[in-house]
Amino acid sequence: MKPIVLIRSGGDIASGIIYRLWRAGYPVVVNEIAIPTMIRREVSYGNAVHRGEMILDRLRSRHVLLQHVQDLLSTREAIPVVTEPYAEVLKTIQPSIVVDAILAKRNVGTAQDDAQLVIGCGPGFSAPKDVHVVIETMRGHSLGRCIYEGAAIANTGVPGNVGGYTHERVIHSPAEGLFVANCHIGDVVEAGSVIGHVDTVPIKSKIRGILRGILASNILVSKGVKLADVDARCEENHCFTISDKALAIGGGVMEAITSWEFGQTQELYSECN
Repeated sequence: MKPIVLIRSGGDIASGIIYRLWRAGYPVVVNEIAIPTMIRREVSYGNAVHRGEMILDRLRSRHVLLQHVQDLLSTREAIPVVTEPYAEVLKTIQPSIVVDAILAKRNVGTAQDDAQLVIGCGPGFSAPKDVHVVIETMRGHSLGRCIYEGAAIANTGVPGNVGGYTHERVIHSPAEGLFVANCHIGDVVEAGSVIGHVDTVPIKSKIRGILRGILASNILVSKGVKLADVDARCEENHCFTISDKALAIGGGVMEAITSWEFGQTQELYSECN
């Protein structure tokens, strides 16, 4: 049987990893926070926390209690998503592999001794100092590469170029308050369109495009929190399928895991001979 993989986060990038591994037969457990704030909800297995279940690219995820994880893994009926604290999940599941795909741009509590193989995605991790492998998450020539010595490219603070726009496509909260959405993922909006409110403050799109992501309604937000992502390419399919970037990062994680498994097999073979 393949080793259990615990993935921290069920967001859009993490979902590319989850998809790759689950399709390859790995038992995957997703650890999300109690109130997820991902904006690309339609391409996030972690959205099962809001919905109960989530179907994305033919795979189903389900929000369950930690005590029901093993049942789901044995039937492979759905990918288990749990919201108990990381330390509790780690102790109960005892995974062979941990993948931190939170993309917080810093390490928020993942340690190299959490599992036999610990993988960190993006900035905030250094191999082999605090994780065994780092996966590059910056778009470009090195996207998805496995880094065994050093760190990923530092966060630039500039959103990736999508459809010719960077800062303009991402909308952040101008204030603290309760966010309520006026629009849905997949809606086409104009520059200046009001897509929601934070309390009484209107939130407007800066460009014309399709809403690739928007935060769920009735969530308390702080100033600066990401609220929405507008894609000028207006490809509806992009709103509801796992992205090329997420799949590339998922491929990097898959490489790191299978390489580690191969090394484990070679060691066992050497000991037996």
